Amino acid sequence: QVQLVESGGGLVEPGGSLSLSCGPIGSIRGIHTMAWYRQAPGKQRELVAQIGSGSTDYADSVKGRFTISRDDAKNALLLQMNRLKPDDTAVYYCNIFSWSSGRYYWGQGTQVTVSS
Repeated sequence: QVQLVESGGGLVEPGGSLSLSCGPIGSIRGIHTMAWYRQAPGKQRELVAQIGSGSTDYADSVKGRFTISRDDAKNALLLQMNRLKPDDTAVYYCNIFSWSSGRYYWGQGTQVTVSS
């Protein structure tokens, strides 16, 4: 049973930075794509950033501020978040799609709160 765990969330002031981590990604075989989603209170879950086949993609609202990456040495999917805004407040989830199992794997989520 694969269990992904996110960490790194917390409370930060506007303009600050946080780094999220999700793993262990090595527990999943045949990774096709990896992504970060977020869900704010009263809103639908939305795609924040995605990485796969050597390319990355970002929601317009986070382009230039967030960076998604994979760190095999740390066995983790990362999300570096800079110049945070109150609108970035949400629960952040990692998501991994495996082509070999045909399954999507989700973490339990980590809370990010941007407030002064």
